[in-house]
Amino acid sequence: MNPVFADLPTTIFEVMSSLARDRQAINLGQGFPDDPGPEDVRRKAAEAVLDGNNQYPSMFGLPELRSAIAAHYKRFQNIDLDPLTETIVTSGATEALAAAIFATLQPGDEVVLFQPMYDAYLPLVHRAGAVARFVTLKPPHWTFSEADLETAFSSRTRAVVFNNPLNPCGIVYSRHQVELLARYCVKFDAVAICDEVWEHVIFDDRRHVSMLNIPAMRERTIKIGSAGKIFSLTGWKVGLVAAAPDILKIFAKAHQFLTFTTPPNLQAAVAYGLGKDVSYFSGMRALYQRSRDRFCAGLAQCGFQVIPSEGTYFVNVDIGATGWDDDVAFCKHLVENFGVATIPVSAFYAENHVRTVVRFCFAKNDATLDAGLERLRGAIKK
Repeated sequence: MNPVFADLPTTIFEVMSSLARDRQAINLGQGFPDDPGPEDVRRKAAEAVLDGNNQYPSMFGLPELRSAIAAHYKRFQNIDLDPLTETIVTSGATEALAAAIFATLQPGDEVVLFQPMYDAYLPLVHRAGAVARFVTLKPPHWTFSEADLETAFSSRTRAVVFNNPLNPCGIVYSRHQVELLARYCVKFDAVAICDEVWEHVIFDDRRHVSMLNIPAMRERTIKIGSAGKIFSLTGWKVGLVAAAPDILKIFAKAHQFLTFTTPPNLQAAVAYGLGKDVSYFSGMRALYQRSRDRFCAGLAQCGFQVIPSEGTYFVNVDIGATGWDDDVAFCKHLVENFGVATIPVSAFYAENHVRTVVRFCFAKNDATLDAGLERLRGAIKK
């Protein structure tokens, strides 16, 4: 069997979820919200199943959704896109990442990855036969410097995978840092595969800066968004992709032999949703920001050292000052003794692991968060 997959260990997500099920724990580890998502968007999907066409849609996506993608990014990020030549729909952002990596990299090429990172990146890079070079981010600021990029990039660099906002860190990178990375992409003639699925889930009046907003990167960026994150419908798996025509042509060929297409009723509903009034998007952010603030205040009252979260569904705590130096052991301690499931952030590293940070998901209703906090009292004592 292919060792890229055969040699992968059981993921920490499965380990923690199994422990949570066995102990009937409150699961604050996995990143899905309690909110069912906007009813009008869900209703559009149901209507499209009953009244619409349920046969194969175009490999590139429904024309109405591709037009909606272009209009949406023009409205919110001032990016000009031709829907016919610069947009495509995938079956989720992870499929888009696979297509981007397979379209961009050849065996032996190098790709720069920022860790901690989404766990799909490295197996996909290995499956492409490419070599990963890492930029290691550390709490509490999770930032990178020019020296970090100088070490990671080389003459063999063909791509960089950049997640902004960054899960699991909850950081939203500034235009200054996006431009710094852009300079290195241009210098080394690398394609930027930009995982921007959290682009709408940002707090405290921050603004998302897409790599496509950087003029020098317009022809060398693959922008990946997620309807599941935008509408709190994580099970829908509808990816929104934008790239220059020459890149998109090759991306489409990789996509063709992965999932080929995406359920048309979900595409129709997402097309409707992308055109919703700005009040929906600001309201969604406000609700998650409220949950973040409520939960972080509770964690602090429990004695946790909270690392600020600027975006995503997640907040991290640093357990180093409490006497714990093993986040995996601490997470097992929480689920086994206190009935709360979390995720150790060391699981998102490939090397040079940070082992004192634990991730919580706050995209839950008040009752779930309050119950979790009640169980966490006294948990940080060694």
